[in-house]
Amino acid sequence: MKRVIGLLAGVAGLWTMAASAQTAAPAGPGQWTIQDFSALPLMDRPALSPDGLHIASRAAVAGEQRMVIADVHEGPNRIRMLGLGENDLNWWKWVNDDWLIAGVGNETNVQGMPWYLSRVISVKRDGSKVNVLAKNVAAQNADDVIWVARDGTPRILLSYQTSIYYSDAGFWPKVDEVDITTGRMRSVVAPRQYVRGWYADAAGNVRMGIGYNDATRTSKLLYRPDGKALFRVVDRADRRRDESLVVPLLFTADPARAIASDDHEGADALYELNLSTLELGQKIFAAPGFDLGGVEEDAAGTGLAGVRYTGDAPMVHWFDTNLAKIQADIDKAVGDRRARIVSTSRDGQRMIVHVGTADQPGAYYYYDTAAGAMSLLSKVSDRFPVKARLSPVKTIRYKARDGLEIAAVLTLPAGREAKKLPLILMPHGGPFARDAEEWDWWVQFLAWRGYAVLQPNYRGSSGYGTAFAAKGEGQWGLAMQDDLNDAVDWAVEQGLADPRRVCMVGASYGGYAAMRAAQRDGAKYRCAVSYAGVSDLGAMMRYDGRFLNHGGRKDWLKEQAPDFAAVSPINFAAQFSTPILLMHGRKDRRVQVGQSREMAEKLKAAGKVAGRDYLYVEQPLADHFFTREADRLEFLEKLDAFLKDHNPA
Repeated sequence: MKRVIGLLAGVAGLWTMAASAQTAAPAGPGQWTIQDFSALPLMDRPALSPDGLHIASRAAVAGEQRMVIADVHEGPNRIRMLGLGENDLNWWKWVNDDWLIAGVGNETNVQGMPWYLSRVISVKRDGSKVNVLAKNVAAQNADDVIWVARDGTPRILLSYQTSIYYSDAGFWPKVDEVDITTGRMRSVVAPRQYVRGWYADAAGNVRMGIGYNDATRTSKLLYRPDGKALFRVVDRADRRRDESLVVPLLFTADPARAIASDDHEGADALYELNLSTLELGQKIFAAPGFDLGGVEEDAAGTGLAGVRYTGDAPMVHWFDTNLAKIQADIDKAVGDRRARIVSTSRDGQRMIVHVGTADQPGAYYYYDTAAGAMSLLSKVSDRFPVKARLSPVKTIRYKARDGLEIAAVLTLPAGREAKKLPLILMPHGGPFARDAEEWDWWVQFLAWRGYAVLQPNYRGSSGYGTAFAAKGEGQWGLAMQDDLNDAVDWAVEQGLADPRRVCMVGASYGGYAAMRAAQRDGAKYRCAVSYAGVSDLGAMMRYDGRFLNHGGRKDWLKEQAPDFAAVSPINFAAQFSTPILLMHGRKDRRVQVGQSREMAEKLKAAGKVAGRDYLYVEQPLADHFFTREADRLEFLEKLDAFLKDHNPA
């Protein structure tokens, strides 16, 4: 290997008919099984083609997730499936009615180090052709699609690296126009030192580039008013002084105007942006107390159709009057269930709508507004009736010991009095993430078993504004951990939790918090469960050193945990005072399996007894995201048995 890393292996051009996922008929609550909760979603993130007649989705096939393309109307070859081998399926998007693209990734060994490679594949709708784009020239990162043609032609703009070596010009991504039917490429923008991100307008003109020098922690903003002018540096920022750049979310039809997000008022809001002066103008939308999520573009790509955000539950604000009316009509029709428009045809006439609640997985429906008909596409799970309601979910708020108000999602076991219940305290991963009132198979399984489940959005969580996120700085395993303990105290004070029957269960950062609880606060918890948790922050940072801009990430992590050793559970194995279950997938590409494996070894060396003080389970085929049903089932079985032994409901 000299300059270019080769193809991802195992992207199959083999298409087969995907059998309809049929399992046993749904049972009643008393007859549900652990297998019902561990089942993969039958349909996940469906996307409509521009004409609204075809659907691309991730689907459960034989206990694993596959990419599936389906025609809306019945036909002999209605459903087709793409096998991806060992590759991750990260995203997918239609380009025109006959072709779509997808981002795939895999880990490979490069010079003795595990590296994650990303690629874009193009797929013909009928399954007759699959192309790996930039396959002979791409290096490590090659899945940044910055533009898709809206005129029906099979063209995209792809930003990608051509070298893995920092000293080469090709280390910095170039932009090519790609014909996805043939893979032919035409150079549009040459690589520029330090520029990692390129941005294009709706017409396909590359208008902006974001540069970042990891050595100096400085950023720069390159801009031009059209696709022919020269780029010029229009703004700079020093990350070490907490400066940042304002980057457009959307270029409008007016070449001097854009739409951007900014948090100078305390939370993300949408503003008009003057591209000549880089000054923010009129505020377009804000959700008081909450940050905003992604924007939905209009059909032309030059205006806002809507903006998504999460309050206590996922929400959307539609600027498009037609979509706003449709949303209101559907909301009225579904009663206390929630309807979410997830994908629309280009003309807005056809759409996919998810209807469900936090206590039911719900289903996806196909809605043809011209015909006025909504038909079932797929249940999310065929294990539960569409209208079955499981354990109720609501958001509560409690005060941390320093007075900070914290929101938490509370799920109570159906049919049981909310009094002195066994409690599962479940911190989310990230930690810059958050929980909301959404269907959660872990949570609903635990509630079905008789546990109350409390999911605190502790300080440092995302979605609640800049100041709330900043309160997590320097507080990993400290005040963030106190927030979790304070949630338990709230549940006890409310009378709903038995203080002698509390267990902490979490994954990723939540797994770290569970380890920290077993080590630091064992007297408060009868047990702890960590899935894919981090035990050694220093080792995690060394692992992350493989990635570009590692220096900036190291700065960030040092802000969150200034003293890695002092808050890493692996350094305090002898202090673990409550039983802990450690589980980890060997194919985890986000958190190395060694984080749990070595924690178990340290516990053994400290005199802890396997099977009594700790239990370590390593899943040979599991990843970080439970993409295999067998791994979900094994996890729930091990979790269930561990809780029965240490904190029975």
